[in-house]
Amino acid sequence: MAVMMTRRAATVAGIWLNEAVSFLVFCLFDIVDSLLCLVYKVADYVFEAEWKPCYCLSAKEPITATRGKILLSHNSGVSKILTLSPLQELSGRSKIELEDISETLYTRPSLLSDLSVNELNKRFVKVSRSNSECSHHHQVKTLTKNKRRKTITKSRLTVNFTVVEMLREKIRPQNLSHDVSRWSDCDCGFCTSWASTSDKDHSLFVKTQIPKGVAAKEDVLFIHGFISSSAFWTETVFPSLLASSSAYRLFAVDLLGFGKSPKPADSLYTLREHVEMIEKSVLHKHNVKSFHIVAHSLGCILALDLAARHGGLIKSLTLLAPPYYPVPVGEKNPRQYVMKKVAPRKVWPPIALGASMAAWYEHISRTICLLICKHHRLWQFLAKLLTRNNRTVNFLIEGFMCHTHNAAWHTLHNIICGTGSKLDTYLDVVRDKLKCNVTIFHGENDELIPIECSYNVKYRIPRARVKIIERKDHITMVVGRQDEFARELQEIWKTSSF
Repeated sequence: MAVMMTRRAATVAGIWLNEAVSFLVFCLFDIVDSLLCLVYKVADYVFEAEWKPCYCLSAKEPITATRGKILLSHNSGVSKILTLSPLQELSGRSKIELEDISETLYTRPSLLSDLSVNELNKRFVKVSRSNSECSHHHQVKTLTKNKRRKTITKSRLTVNFTVVEMLREKIRPQNLSHDVSRWSDCDCGFCTSWASTSDKDHSLFVKTQIPKGVAAKEDVLFIHGFISSSAFWTETVFPSLLASSSAYRLFAVDLLGFGKSPKPADSLYTLREHVEMIEKSVLHKHNVKSFHIVAHSLGCILALDLAARHGGLIKSLTLLAPPYYPVPVGEKNPRQYVMKKVAPRKVWPPIALGASMAAWYEHISRTICLLICKHHRLWQFLAKLLTRNNRTVNFLIEGFMCHTHNAAWHTLHNIICGTGSKLDTYLDVVRDKLKCNVTIFHGENDELIPIECSYNVKYRIPRARVKIIERKDHITMVVGRQDEFARELQEIWKTSSF
């Protein structure tokens, strides 16, 4: 009994310490990010001879842009951009293309705004609940109910941005910008190879593997996760499938803004842009009629969108660690809710610290990209020396570092946070209108995306099969067990063929 009490006290102390340190650290980050905003304004002007807009310049309300080309509507917490393409203007058509832009880009509550009695009470109740789960559950439950009854509206320090100013700079419909990189981005041959190709449409980089000695009977599309690349598949599963004489034509893409794919400086990296680039670069270009999908992490969101679009063509859907956080009914800000789940602003575990810095702080995350991504060749060289040219470490580092801040920032907000409750619709389509097999893999030790996310998907799609990979995390559920995973995939495809 004494041991249990000691462990419980240690756990509570650890939670309180994490809360206290996290509060101090992220309050400091709020200040640092504001200072970095000014630093980058000056640096951008010095290196590029113009001021570059960011998402924390002003607190003006969303407005309508001039010339009728861009309209920002803000209804029920959902922000949408309406753009009229030049072709539509010339033809006189009134059809409008719709893009969803996550409000988490320009409305991110400062931690300093949480200095209210209501918020402190919430934190106290949360920690107290962890302390007395076993012996005082009823008391905490009653306390929580009382707090909910007495909920008051708190004033929040919000960072708002005049969205139209940025969109004027960024949106050029129907084309990808030829602006290869900014001064803070890497301009090496690998990162800018897309700009030097003869492909004027700038399709995604696609690695294709065709079976040797046999005719390809089916197609498989592999989609990587956030800040990764096609190498996550081509350096692991592809060789294993080739060695097993697999009769599948395999496609692995570098998503827009990552790896060797285009990294347009004026893109907003919306869900529509990502998915349409996959359609153009793989489905249309390679005449893919029906196919299996294998997707990891963020790629699962794109896979579900593709499944909703091409339901009748999907043979099977294999999702690895899908980031699905169901939004409670009545939640007024679904995207803010998801962002707080993805990036909880905690210093522990370290992966939560990294996710929080990437999601909440535009200029701190840009600084990280400046130090890491712009100088990825140096880090890769050092990694090769330290690991004696370990192939696995090399491709993981390459995938992690070869992107621009613009791509990572907008993809994180517009895809992971921006989907909000939209994933419910996609999952319902898969459940009700598709007959394909749905298989979900999740690492037991995954600290980035909790296992509950996979079970949330199964709850929405009862026929989905969830497999937990013991003693594996977000990456090692594939890397290091690629031969076994390749066999599992082939079994899925074999039983899903039609």
